[in-house]
Amino acid sequence: MNKITIIGGGNLGKSIISGLANSDLFKVKDITVVDKSKYNLKEVEEKLGVSTSQDIINSIKDVKWVILCVQPRQLDVVLQEIKDVLTSDQILISTVTGTSIAEINEVVPNNKVVRVMPNTGAAKKLSMTCISANEDVKEELATVEKMFDTIGETLVIEERLMQAATVLGASGIAFFLRFLRAMIQGGIQMGFHPHEAQIIAVQTAIGAATLVAENGTHPEREIDKVTTPQGCTIEGLNEMEHQGLSSSVIKGVMASYEKINTIK
Repeated sequence: MNKITIIGGGNLGKSIISGLANSDLFKVKDITVVDKSKYNLKEVEEKLGVSTSQDIINSIKDVKWVILCVQPRQLDVVLQEIKDVLTSDQILISTVTGTSIAEINEVVPNNKVVRVMPNTGAAKKLSMTCISANEDVKEELATVEKMFDTIGETLVIEERLMQAATVLGASGIAFFLRFLRAMIQGGIQMGFHPHEAQIIAVQTAIGAATLVAENGTHPEREIDKVTTPQGCTIEGLNEMEHQGLSSSVIKGVMASYEKINTIK
């Protein structure tokens, strides 16, 4: 039963499917994608060679892993549809924002459930995926990590932190992109053409993140390497702080966190 079915072939689903299809965790013929959209199914079938179906019931029979990759408003409909077909030895993996393991188990009480939160970096195999599960999934958790390692980095966290992980890891993509846009606009104001400013700012962002990731250093350590006494870098950094850069970012993160805790 080392087979897997992904319910939902949208953007995130396609990224997960691509990672799995290009790994050695599953044979391509053992990966099935279910979606209502014939376009989505045709695309993943042609590009990745996986099996596709619009028949959700037959697609989850005789598979060990079922990934729920649907919108929050669709989750209950899907669970109601499959609950009488699921067997207790099947593992449900949910990518659905804001729905707890306990809430899923209210509908499918006999199944082990894992919550995962990837981000849109999955499209480039650069996702930050946070994973949480109850003690009953201890044996299967390592395999789930390997699945999502195929699309980036993974981190196992307590479920109580999953909302925070959504803000920091998923919404965080948008936060960094907004800062990147501001850097590009500054570059244009200094005299670069937009495409030139974007090339410089994007590569600089990649370099900055890679320095921290690969050196394992705190960002301030890398900042110290760039700043010189009475130089232009420290002048710019101090002006940004005077204008509330760090405070604004923290307030924005916390505003998102407060909001996500009210969404149902």
